[in-house]
Amino acid sequence: MNVKDILTPGAVKVVGHLTSKKRILQELADLAGTAHGFSAAACFDALQDRESLGPTGVGHGVALPHARIDGTDKVVGAFLRLEKPVDFDSVDRQPVDLVFALFAPENSGVDHLKALALVSRTLRDNAICSKLRANDDPSTLYAVLTEERPSKAA
Repeated sequence: MNVKDILTPGAVKVVGHLTSKKRILQELADLAGTAHGFSAAACFDALQDRESLGPTGVGHGVALPHARIDGTDKVVGAFLRLEKPVDFDSVDRQPVDLVFALFAPENSGVDHLKALALVSRTLRDNAICSKLRANDDPSTLYAVLTEERPSKAA
């Protein structure tokens, strides 16, 4: 599995007007609705429900919200680069500016975890995050996120 398997060019966006975690989740839900044909309301509710279990801000300006939803048979994603970092209750208490959401089928097991691990590994790479932060063209962001990388041994 690679990022190209879960992310489409239409699911990548740069936004500058968001001021709260709730607005970020709504933007992700709208983006997923448009890009993947989901109900934006269902995506938002699922993201909110997951976030209520514990924040998905993983640190270093990155958040990985994720949820299970009806209407998909595979894990898909949506990516936002925020022009202004926003508080996301991250583990390191730093605001986030890179947000990669995952939406998985209700009955997905290992695929959801594999996708989460893949995205987490990708966004732990400082060089990738620097490139993402230095660009505001969605097609460039998509190219950076989906670039083939040599696999690293576990």
